[in-house]
Amino acid sequence: MRIKKVPMRKCTGCGEMKEKRQLVRIVKAPDNEAFQGGISVDLTGKKPGRGAYICNDSLECLKKAKKAGRLERAFSCKIPEEVYEGLAQEISAAAQKQS
Repeated sequence: MRIKKVPMRKCTGCGEMKEKRQLVRIVKAPDNEAFQGGISVDLTGKKPGRGAYICNDSLECLKKAKKAGRLERAFSCKIPEEVYEGLAQEISAAAQKQS
């Protein structure tokens, strides 16, 4: 019997390698008419676009990534403060649903 490989991803906040299921994906949609190029939380992990991962159990990793500019580097664009606030709200709402 084959052992299934577990996908690992690196948190952009704390820098730890974790299983993909333990992280939440933040995605920047492509800049075309169908997706409008916005940055949002992807709970399913299937939205199209460039992705970065954050630990799903705390907002500390999002704060660390914001302070160090890691999400801006990952997406190669300037991220406004309103987007960070929206991401924090979406992550905290998703964490409440899981518990």
